[in-house]
Amino acid sequence: MTLATLLMIANWLPQPIADQTCLTATLYLEARDQPVLGQVAIAEVALRRRASKPPENLCGVLMAPKQFALSIVSPRFQLRNIGAWNRAWRIAGTTMTRWAISGEHGSVVPAADHFFAYQRVTPAWAAHGEQVALIGDHAFYRLTL
Repeated sequence: MTLATLLMIANWLPQPIADQTCLTATLYLEARDQPVLGQVAIAEVALRRRASKPPENLCGVLMAPKQFALSIVSPRFQLRNIGAWNRAWRIAGTTMTRWAISGEHGSVVPAADHFFAYQRVTPAWAAHGEQVALIGDHAFYRLTL
């Protein structure tokens, strides 16, 4: 299935399944080869961003231009690794549930609201942030602008 097809389907799904689908796709694209803890950390960053500002749903946050992989990766990208998808689905669902029910908003990367693959890039905004954690090949930051 292509990313474009998946996102079109997500538009038709009811909440919270639509948001879980978008978060799963983000985890798959950003970190399917990363440890579980790294995927949970990315989910926490996305949920923290959703809690801090509009839009009203997680899919909107994850599809904001140049913020997460959903707006950067080609819509023609083929999602082919079913095992990685299923793992990301479980992680997304568990993290969303924990976030909504128990109020645990930072058990892995407390206060982190940004991340990047530190072995590939160093964004300019990193100079204005505090590193919270390194997990797998991702650095997690809290911006201090």
